[in-house]
Amino acid sequence: EVQLVESGGGSVQAGGSLTLSCAISGITFDRYAIAWFRQAPGKEREGVSAFASVDGSTYYTNAVRGRFTISSENAGKTVLLRMTSLKPDDTAVYFCAAVRLRETWYYPLAYTYDYWGHGTQVTVSS
Repeated sequence: EVQLVESGGGSVQAGGSLTLSCAISGITFDRYAIAWFRQAPGKEREGVSAFASVDGSTYYTNAVRGRFTISSENAGKTVLLRMTSLKPDDTAVYFCAAVRLRETWYYPLAYTYDYWGHGTQVTVSS
């Protein structure tokens, strides 16, 4: 059974930094993607960033490109999201998601993922 556990959320002031961690267990397939999504109150879940194991490709939504960095660590057992220059608009619950790669996968679409963590809150104050 695939399990994803997020940690590292918290409260920071605008301009600050946080690093989120997704601890991954139970993945037995070689070709997979891990993504970070976020959901602010009253808004839809948004794909923030993703990492594909097959070639190490990374993906970022325009709103975070240049400020956030996704990386796979610890032989794939941890995926980090390093967030810098945080803005109040980054305030949301951040979720880790995983999928065994298939043709219908598209990194920012939540419905193309099979496994989800419970989320970690990030709050950025102005």
